[in-house]
Amino acid sequence: MRLGHVIGKVTLGLADPALRGARFLLVQPFSREQFAGAPLLPLAKGATQVVYDELGADIGHVIGYTEGAEASAPFPTSVPVDAYNAVLIDRIHYTPPA
Repeated sequence: MRLGHVIGKVTLGLADPALRGARFLLVQPFSREQFAGAPLLPLAKGATQVVYDELGADIGHVIGYTEGAEASAPFPTSVPVDAYNAVLIDRIHYTPPA
């Protein structure tokens, strides 16, 4: 699981019927500096992800998401999803190793 910052939403004109009832988010993965307490803005360098969301995350939220084969595990049938929002994060307590 990775943590990321929701920076936007994706609007679809046409979607696979198995994906109806939820939405897609643009998520910026956390950098090492952000885990240590650096601000979320400006955005860290990195590849923005498109993440399937059924939990109702919004712009500015921090989420935990899975990628790859694990992203399609919550669905009863095979669906074309590369990343799935698994959790909404309230707080992060991080102590870097000594």
